[in-house]
Amino acid sequence: MLYYKRGSETDNLSLEDLQAGLYAALDKLGKKHKVLAIPPDGTRFYSRAGDLTNMCWKYYGPTLTDILPALGTHVPMSEKEIARMFGDTPVGLFRNHDWRTGLATLGRVPSDFMMEVSEGKLDYDWPAQVDNLLVEGNFDLILSLGQVVPHEVIGMANYNKNIFVGTGGAEGINKSHFLGAVYGMERIMGRVDTPVRKVLNYASDNFVRSLPIVYVQTVVAATPQGPVTRGLYIGDDIECFRLAAQLSLKVNFQMLENRLKKVVVYLDPHEFKSTWLGNKSIYRTRMAMADGGELIVLAPGLKEFGEDKEIDRLIRKYGYIGTERVLDSVKKNPELQNNLSAAAHLVHGSSEDRFSITYCPGNVSKAEIESINFKYAHLDTMLKIYDPQKLIDGYNTVNGENIFYISNPGMGLWSWRERFIS
Repeated sequence: MLYYKRGSETDNLSLEDLQAGLYAALDKLGKKHKVLAIPPDGTRFYSRAGDLTNMCWKYYGPTLTDILPALGTHVPMSEKEIARMFGDTPVGLFRNHDWRTGLATLGRVPSDFMMEVSEGKLDYDWPAQVDNLLVEGNFDLILSLGQVVPHEVIGMANYNKNIFVGTGGAEGINKSHFLGAVYGMERIMGRVDTPVRKVLNYASDNFVRSLPIVYVQTVVAATPQGPVTRGLYIGDDIECFRLAAQLSLKVNFQMLENRLKKVVVYLDPHEFKSTWLGNKSIYRTRMAMADGGELIVLAPGLKEFGEDKEIDRLIRKYGYIGTERVLDSVKKNPELQNNLSAAAHLVHGSSEDRFSITYCPGNVSKAEIESINFKYAHLDTMLKIYDPQKLIDGYNTVNGENIFYISNPGMGLWSWRERFIS
């Protein structure tokens, strides 16, 4: 059922608009006795989910007893990060999800279904795993909040991904990420119906109907004036996601007539501290990059490769080596077989030798960057050439050279028209 919808390519929802829409939907849900909110973490700061979660707390008061950020594999938020994103929402309400422990398995998607959606490439089953809190908390409302935006693993982020990945476990995250990798990232990004989404939808249809989940979905566009909220959709089934996804494709996906020879991407240091996250600069631009082109990543906050220590170790050991070499390494190495999300990430973070990738990190050495198969350039030097304060999103001329600048890769998807259609 759809409880609220508003959005268009030109809409600009204010905080007052978001509150009015949210409260109208919550009014329709009626009185609740115990509420859980599941927003994204600080890596989705611009989703407006922080504001919406704060509004939920003010609406429900003590009835909202728990807030569980959908960390997935990410590290828990600090009190400072919580305050930045969620305002005066009490820190004591926040719980930490651990993707390796404290999990409930609600059911398993059968292997024959996985074989079908993977085009015969994978024959394992898939566990629908969630944090124990969702099952044992006795909630009569679970609010899943987040932004619908193009995504490299599932096609379009959010909806039930916030539940099964954001509060999911190692086996489910590993297997779903690997499914996306073997199917092909460029066949997935910007699509609503993808193999990974079909698996999660199967789990939603068969295993979680007893959980009182309502989805609060935003659509946010990057503009020269900053992020603008274009849509808000609230409902308890896939309809609100599909409506948000349709709008997201219009405002977050830039289809280009020509391939890009040089792209410069800036990674906000508050949001991007690892290549696990920062490689969105690669994922979201690869369909636009020309063969032989250059991608320059300005990463002042970069301090590690994986937020999870084991994933960080695997990235350092194997590097971003492309699909064929990763798949071969998976066959030969149990440590990758047991960490398929890391293997998938190594696929996603490679240019497949089509274009060069130069990282300009704030807190990682030249030797470390080159060891994972990226080129290195000094951050201060590159910031003087490509000054984020002077560049505008899109085409720029810098010292007589044409470049394409992106201020936040997490806000969109870019593709050369012919590559996306094919």
